[in-house]
Amino acid sequence: MNMPDPQAFANAWMAQISDPNQWQSWFKMMPEMDAVPGAALLREAGATVRPEAMEQLRNDYMGEFGALWQEFLTGKAPALKDRRFSSEAWQGNPVSAFNAASYLLNSKFLMQMAEAVDASPQQKQKIRFAVQQVVDAMSPANFLATNPEAHQKLIETKGESLTKGLANLLGDIQKGHISLSDEKAFEVGRNLATTEGQVVYENELFQLIQYTPLTKTVHERPLLMVPPCINKYYILDLQPENSLVRYAVEQGNTVFLVSWRNPDQSLAGTTWDDYIEKGAINAINIARDITKQDKLNVLGFCVGGTLLSTALAVLAARGEQPAAGVTLLTTFLDFSDTGVLNVFVDEAQVQLREQTLKSGGLMPGRDLASTFSSLRPNDLVWNYVQSNYLKGNEPPPFDLLYWNSDSTNLPGPMFCWYLRNTYLENSLKVPGKLKVAGEKVDLSKIAAPAFIYASREDHIVPWNSAYQSTKILNNKNPELNKFILGASGHIAGVINPAAKKKRSYWTNEARPASHEEWFNGATEHPGSWWGEWSEFLAAHGGKDVKARTKLGNAQYAPIEAAPGRYVKAKAD
Repeated sequence: MNMPDPQAFANAWMAQISDPNQWQSWFKMMPEMDAVPGAALLREAGATVRPEAMEQLRNDYMGEFGALWQEFLTGKAPALKDRRFSSEAWQGNPVSAFNAASYLLNSKFLMQMAEAVDASPQQKQKIRFAVQQVVDAMSPANFLATNPEAHQKLIETKGESLTKGLANLLGDIQKGHISLSDEKAFEVGRNLATTEGQVVYENELFQLIQYTPLTKTVHERPLLMVPPCINKYYILDLQPENSLVRYAVEQGNTVFLVSWRNPDQSLAGTTWDDYIEKGAINAINIARDITKQDKLNVLGFCVGGTLLSTALAVLAARGEQPAAGVTLLTTFLDFSDTGVLNVFVDEAQVQLREQTLKSGGLMPGRDLASTFSSLRPNDLVWNYVQSNYLKGNEPPPFDLLYWNSDSTNLPGPMFCWYLRNTYLENSLKVPGKLKVAGEKVDLSKIAAPAFIYASREDHIVPWNSAYQSTKILNNKNPELNKFILGASGHIAGVINPAAKKKRSYWTNEARPASHEEWFNGATEHPGSWWGEWSEFLAAHGGKDVKARTKLGNAQYAPIEAAPGRYVKAKAD
């Protein structure tokens, strides 16, 4: 095998990556990268690195590449700590191991160069994100020619894995998304979203589900759950053993839940105000009417929490305080730090969306799904490219990933309002700055104790941002707020059944100024935070009364059995 001189190779490669003109050729390798924030910035702005920083990168690279080269010449396979290359097929083959190690080394220095680019913090974040997308896409594990595990499978199956892989690819092209789970294994209403109940109300935006009690007595005040409209509600009611809905019913709560409609063209003009007035406020009033209670416990998850909090502030401006207790799960009220999602939001991108959607239209669910997948491409894209297409495997059944692929559209005007007023301008937290449903919004006017939950590894709602809600709600009486930090991420941290006794969570009754101070004084507890939440609901649920076995009432008679029609509708 004729191999290049290591120093000449290192010099040539470093000369290439130090030339801003080469950025464009790299991005041409992945045409879809035009949609990635930072790609245009790299191409058009001619991102540059200071000469002294580039010289240091060059020297470091040469040293590490030289060491790697010497290992290869002696026949020693380099150590590969990346889990993508952990199998014997990679570790036991010197050529494959060297190929992977070279890729990791090049990736490392590309990311270091992105860090060294002269740019503003926001520009640098976008550049870093764009480079990471390219780096992840160009892994040798993603290509049949350079993936030894795929070669091994091809030989073992006498070519059948390739045939199956092509069939999987063609099937996913027809579906319009990569299969993350065995989608034939699940069906909403059959083995997902099976908690028994009835749809007791519907309008053009949502169906309201009331669940059948599972206890002889219940807290007199009901619980209304408002899930995110960006995804379908059954993330809260997957299967009986991991259903937050069923758990709440088992704990003696009369549970109502909003099932948002998957918007079609008939809802293309729907606004944020509509979601507040016709959606959240409407659901609050109906739950109160059916149970004959002035107050109720309310829960909002992710953007559902933002909608719910806005609705409660609107009602407060009207002199109404319907909430006895407010639960917010991984929710933004203060959008100062939106984490990696910040790369998708700037004035230019928001204006572009407004030009096409503000006056009517739909934000397609597939675009939203692609955005969230790009936040974790190795876990939600390339892992399945390798397994499904290169190796011909069928993805195993996994309820959470089935839900993840069941995307929803959003009405354009609502989506544009949300982008500009929260992510871009962070106006929601400023008392009186925004007017919603005819009222000035002041979240501090919500007069109810709050249970605020965040997930420590959340990449969608960073937990430090969720902690800021403790300074917005009950800001004059912070002792009314309870803050809980759970282990894991945005979804897995929330869907952590108490019975499984997995993971852990942290509590701290103090409310210091920073989230770091809070964590330093916090106590870790094994298991799920669900028990803490159940105690909060009980404390604010009023006295115990005989369970309401009749669902709905004369005005809101049952329409159909849960989960209802709306949650089954697929995005185009």
